[in-house]
Amino acid sequence: MLAYWFIYLLPGFMAIALSHRHKLQTFRSMGWFWLIFVLFIGLRYEVGGDWGSYLQHYEMAYAEPLMSLLSGAGDPGYVLLNWIASNNDWGIGFVNLVCAAIFMTGLISFSSKQPAPWLALTIAVPYLVFVVAMGYTRQGVALGLIFLALNWLEKRNLFWFLFYIVLAALFHKSAMLLVGLGLFITTGNWLFRGFVVMSIAYGLWGLTVADSYEALWASYVDAEMESQGALIRTAMNLAPALVLLLFRRQWLRVFPDGRFWIWMAFGAVAAVFLVGFASTAVDRISLYLTPLQVVVLSRMPYLFCNKISPLVTTIIIVLGYAAVLFVWLNYATHATYWLPYRSLLLP
Repeated sequence: MLAYWFIYLLPGFMAIALSHRHKLQTFRSMGWFWLIFVLFIGLRYEVGGDWGSYLQHYEMAYAEPLMSLLSGAGDPGYVLLNWIASNNDWGIGFVNLVCAAIFMTGLISFSSKQPAPWLALTIAVPYLVFVVAMGYTRQGVALGLIFLALNWLEKRNLFWFLFYIVLAALFHKSAMLLVGLGLFITTGNWLFRGFVVMSIAYGLWGLTVADSYEALWASYVDAEMESQGALIRTAMNLAPALVLLLFRRQWLRVFPDGRFWIWMAFGAVAAVFLVGFASTAVDRISLYLTPLQVVVLSRMPYLFCNKISPLVTTIIIVLGYAAVLFVWLNYATHATYWLPYRSLLLP
C-alpha cells in the first residue's frame, strides 16, 4: 500500500510546493516522473483485476498466424503488440511497459500544458494511473493517445487530432466515440471538416466494431452487465462538469479555446442519469470523460485566483484526491487485486 502512496505524493508534493509558480514546468522537467511512473505501471506483476485475462492474450498470441489473430474480435493494436512480444519471448512485462510508456507520454504531455502541471498529474494518479493504466491496459493506452489528441484539438489541428483518435481506437474500439469532437475545430471549411470526421468514423466502425457490435450490445446493455463503483466514478466526473457549466462564462474568458470541454461536461452530466440502465457500458465510456477532472480541477487555482489563494485551492484538491485514494485502497471491492504491489524488479 505504501508504494501507491509514494507514487501519489511525488507529484502531490510538487503541486503544493510549486503552486505559486505559474506555468514554469514543462514536459522535459517532468521526464524523471515519466520514467518512474512507466516502470511502476509497466513492471507490475500479478497486479490488477484483469491480470489473468491479459496474460491469456499474451499466451494465445504465441505461434498463431498474425492475420488469424487480427481477424478475430480483439483490438488490432493490442493484438499486434502481444504477437510481437510473445513470438520473440519478451514477456508480458514488455507489453505492459510499451502500454505504460504510451499512456504516460499522453498524460504528462497533456498535464504539462495545463496552468498547474503537477496538480494535473496528481489528479490523474488515483484513478487514471492506478485503476485504469494498471487494470484496464488496452483502455489505458487508448486514453493516453486521447490525451495527445486533445492537445491537438485545443490547437485546432484536425489531422493530428484524428490521427491519435484512430490509434486509440486500434487499442480499444470504444475510443472511436470521440471522433465527433473534431467538429469543434473551427478552422477550415466546415463541409470538408464534417466530411472528414464522418469518413473516419465510418471507417473505424467498419474496422473495429461492425462485426461485433451486436455481441457488445447484448453483453453490455441487454444483459444489464453491472460495474461496481460505476456511479461513484461517474459522480467524480460530475463535480468538475458542474463547476465548468456553472462558471462557463468565466471559463471562456480565461480559456477561450476550450469550448468542446463544455460539451464534454454535458456528457458527464448525462452519464450520471444513464448509469442505472447499463452501468458497465456507461462506466467504460465515461472513462473518456475523465480528462474533465484533470483539465477543470487543475485550472481552478487560476480560475478563482481573485477569490481564493491558488495555494489553498491546490492543497484542498490534493487532500481531496488523497481521500479518494484512501477510500479506494481500504474499501473498494476489487482493491485486493492491486494489493500488495508486486513488481518484476522485486524478488
